[in-house]
Amino acid sequence: MSQDPYELAKLAAVKLAELTKIEKHDVLVVLGSGWTPAADVLGNGENEIVVTDLPGFSAPAVAGHAGKLRSVKVGNSRTLIQMGRTHYYEGKGVPAVVHSVRTAIASGVKTIILTNACGGLKLEWKPGTPVLIKDHINLTGSTPLVGARFLDVSEVYSKRLRNIAKDIDNSLDEGVYVQFHGPQYETPAEVRMAINLGGDMVGMSTALEAIAAREGNCEVLGISLVTNPGAGLTNEKLNHEEVLEAGLAAASRMGDLLKKVIERL
Repeated sequence: MSQDPYELAKLAAVKLAELTKIEKHDVLVVLGSGWTPAADVLGNGENEIVVTDLPGFSAPAVAGHAGKLRSVKVGNSRTLIQMGRTHYYEGKGVPAVVHSVRTAIASGVKTIILTNACGGLKLEWKPGTPVLIKDHINLTGSTPLVGARFLDVSEVYSKRLRNIAKDIDNSLDEGVYVQFHGPQYETPAEVRMAINLGGDMVGMSTALEAIAAREGNCEVLGISLVTNPGAGLTNEKLNHEEVLEAGLAAASRMGDLLKKVIERL
């Protein structure tokens, strides 16, 4: 099997087309922790495969991530739904983290919607509040770009797509997402640092995938679901079960929002 990440993505795209019997996809939706039930709003699971059936994919290591890919038609767009992602903290390397994005790009995708569960740094954002990502701060110390692949990241998250989402739901706020390495949650001091750097949400995914998506000339929409306040902002302790619960509670609303956005594309 090829060790080149781009060639491996092409191989996975060929296998994806074979298994789904869909030669080309238009949109990729990556569902974060607790977001999986939103997939049913986008379409049923008749055309669904296990990610490990594709070259370069591994089973998800985190609860709340299903490890499946579903191909559905949403409006006029053939949409690939990724239920579960590989996180950087799993130690499999950045190419594994962005492999699904590169595979989607190799299958023809031009629009990528990245979702996640996050800690909110504004107390007015209660658990269950969706926030559009307008920019990010990558604190992983890494990048999916290899060598001298210089990339303009002055607009990673498409203003056009954010405006479509806000036109559908004018209650949506925007913020800057800060990706930490994980898997430990952020300390109160790290939360204060993120706030001082201009961050509004903290989490352990998305930024690396967004960079890979922009490298592939895709338009990116990022949506964070606030599942808890950042550490130290309240007296609450953080745990993954509460993250999943908040995601499940908002799943149908999030699925409806994603569907309407894709229909507008």
